[in-house]
Amino acid sequence: MKLNRENIFEGIPPVLVKELFQTLAESGTVRVERIISDGHGTPQGEWYDQGWDEWVLLISGGATLLFDGESTPQTLKPGDHLMIPAGCRHRVESTTANQKTIWLAVHFQENKQTFSG
Repeated sequence: MKLNRENIFEGIPPVLVKELFQTLAESGTVRVERIISDGHGTPQGEWYDQGWDEWVLLISGGATLLFDGESTPQTLKPGDHLMIPAGCRHRVESTTANQKTIWLAVHFQENKQTFSG
């Protein structure tokens, strides 16, 4: 069996008009995703409200996340990670504009339903 080794820092487009979401692995009820931001944020007035848990790790760059009901955004730096429970409304207020922000996200679905995000 030949396994394909890849690098989280390779294959990143030099210019991103919008955030890039790439599934790296998926099995059963778990999906691992690389997200690349380049000064992007959630559009004003919009929120993420997912039907599954998501664990995120900020690998490079920086970001601020705002959670519904909180008045102050959380600032993330490389190495910071957190678990976002299903139904926890949140938004990306901003990401670093002078360096690509790379996230590793692990999505946990409770049952075998297909992910839709």
